Amino acid sequence: MTALPRDLAVMALCEPQRVAELDLATWSLLIRQARQAGVLARIALNCDAAGLTAQLPAPAKAHLQAARTLAAAQHFEMAREVRFIQQALAPLGLPVLLLKGAAYLMHGLDATRGRSFSDVDILVPKARIHEVEAALMLQGWITTHHSAYDQRYYREWMHELPPMEHLRRQSVLDVHHTILPETARLRPDPSKLMASAQPVPGLPGVMTLAPADMVLHSMTHLFHNDDLSHGLRDLSDLDLLLRQFAADAGFWTALVERSREMDLARPLHYGLRCTRHILGTPVPDTALAAAAAAAPAGPVARLMDALWWRALRSQHSTAAPPFTAAALFLLYVRAHWLRMPPLLLVRHLCVKALRLNEEDPKPA
Repeated sequence: MTALPRDLAVMALCEPQRVAELDLATWSLLIRQARQAGVLARIALNCDAAGLTAQLPAPAKAHLQAARTLAAAQHFEMAREVRFIQQALAPLGLPVLLLKGAAYLMHGLDATRGRSFSDVDILVPKARIHEVEAALMLQGWITTHHSAYDQRYYREWMHELPPMEHLRRQSVLDVHHTILPETARLRPDPSKLMASAQPVPGLPGVMTLAPADMVLHSMTHLFHNDDLSHGLRDLSDLDLLLRQFAADAGFWTALVERSREMDLARPLHYGLRCTRHILGTPVPDTALAAAAAAAPAGPVARLMDALWWRALRSQHSTAAPPFTAAALFLLYVRAHWLRMPPLLLVRHLCVKALRLNEEDPKPA
């Protein structure tokens, strides 16, 4: 048996056939790492697709079956929630433009396979966001983060309303009016995303972003996020999206051109580089080179590689390479630096540190 890598979850995603080599002790590590990263159900379905499940130890099969069952239940609940949102917004004449996981699910994309969910994300025009909020409240969704500071943080500076939670179902809904904070350094135009949106077959009034925009949004979310606890899951989403959309011969050229048009060339560079390096995504050299035009200068590029290589893996203690904690901290600082101008950022971090949100002690 060849030597096993430290990050077994990445190995199982890239080379599912190798899981047949594992003993029970190693399976225990793999299950813990994969569960921490949110990819256990995806690994279970990969084992099924490769015809390996029958060969696996019984205790491992039990964990994989539980992960499949949970993912299937989440998918059912997500599809049901999308229909409730559609009904709530129908009187406004607005389509439900789904983002991220809900979009993958309702469009039947490969990235749905074994994916875990925590909320629904939708995109609406900023000019109508108050109508949308009111319509959702009439159907039982209520806003969270009630302190005056948190409300201002979301409504004045961010790209979304405070998360909304349904009173009965406890489902969480994020209502976006663009894909990056209003105060962020990059400024993609949400009207262009909406203009290129595509309908979901068989579900009138529900739409998703076009393929290139879907990939760019996924990359932008991942590479501007301050919470990378599910970074490997999101990177795996990107891997599956890229593999599926690459069937269109013009996809790679369109993706690079769209990234420049939308001011998202840097996230595209990181996304293509990381998916190919970590998960072996078959990104053409021409696309990688074109995206690299937006790369940072040499020393910074090498530093960012070192950070991303550590952060976008399972963060279980048995999988994390040396200096992972430092990498996550630096990327947390970077995410906030990209989100706000310096003075506003200092003020925001001081408020969080001093816990001035007396009504709601949770930080924004």
